[in-house]
Amino acid sequence: MHKLTKAHRERYSRQIAANGIGEAGQIKIMKSKILLIGLGGLGSPSAYYLTGAGVGTIGIIDNDTVDISNLHRQIIHFSNDRNIPKVESAAQKMKALNPEVKINSYHQNIEPDNIIDIISEYDFVISATDTFRSKFLINDACFFAKKPLSHAGITQWHGQAMTIIPGETACFRCLFNEAPVEDEHADKKDIGVFGPAAGILGLIQSTEAIKYITGNTKDLLTDQILSLNIKTMENQKIKMKPQKNCPLCGETPSITQLV
Repeated sequence: MHKLTKAHRERYSRQIAANGIGEAGQIKIMKSKILLIGLGGLGSPSAYYLTGAGVGTIGIIDNDTVDISNLHRQIIHFSNDRNIPKVESAAQKMKALNPEVKINSYHQNIEPDNIIDIISEYDFVISATDTFRSKFLINDACFFAKKPLSHAGITQWHGQAMTIIPGETACFRCLFNEAPVEDEHADKKDIGVFGPAAGILGLIQSTEAIKYITGNTKDLLTDQILSLNIKTMENQKIKMKPQKNCPLCGETPSITQLV
């Protein structure tokens, strides 16, 4: 069992003093294992703040390498990281920020035949990917593995976030029954993204993870969608509930395995 040393109390003193954390909460954070899938605009700030908070083990998954077009929003990667794996770039910064955090790097894609084995080791999953295929795969895998997760998405100046507790709250398929057809030949560089919008949504995801780990569950973004317009600074919480006809978590599910 973790115990707070003098060095811990110095490093995390302001966090320990925060309402709802305390020493007991800090110990929970240091014992926790959080998986971050995607190290782009959402995953970059999440990785920094999970590391700074002292999460005991952080898994990072990404099959991509750093590109110059990433850098306006993917703040964990620097100019001299171009063409190296994002997991390698991120791990370097995370270790420099907090050497005590254990980092498990997975330079690979998530697939139906590997995701369950990976997420089974973790307490909470952050879905920070940019394709509907991967978002649905993460949602479904977490449902079958009974792992809580945070979802977020961004486009232009707008973002949305929700937190899912499998078997208890509405899942991603309660919101979107199935993934829209994506154009495999479309160039994602043509899709506009305002950098700070990605940062804000990524920070919300890391906040949700830490709230869950420390037991502040009544304040989670469950059974609701938080919608943010960063340009106008307007926000809206849209209430939702588990759908009886959801193909995954509904009364008569048609999805019984990962596909």
